[in-house]
Amino acid sequence: MTWRWPAVGKVVGTFVSGDQTRQGVDIAGSAGANVSAAADGTVVYSGNGLLGYGELVIVKHSTSFLSAYGHNRKRLVKEGDTVKAGQVIAEMGGSNREMLHFEIRRNGKPVNPLEFLPAR
Repeated sequence: MTWRWPAVGKVVGTFVSGDQTRQGVDIAGSAGANVSAAADGTVVYSGNGLLGYGELVIVKHSTSFLSAYGHNRKRLVKEGDTVKAGQVIAEMGGSNREMLHFEIRRNGKPVNPLEFLPAR
């Protein structure tokens, strides 16, 4: 599977294995900036019911991989939608800092997204 960056911006928070508050990366940006699917998949969650994530989109890419996109201002996809890598799925914003919180999970466990995303 080929991964792409889900947003343009500087990484301002990094993954720390075992730290429940740092299970992904935070990418700084501006309110309303595009948040894109990091790989092809199906939207399995689009809502705001998971505490600490704000407006959240979760995409299933395979039987092993999911990606999560949190702290959005607006979700642009709904559960069941098929998305392509690079497709805009949300607008950044909605937390006290304009940023995207991005996670990759393999077999349900968080992994460091920087090990999967291409070098910038």
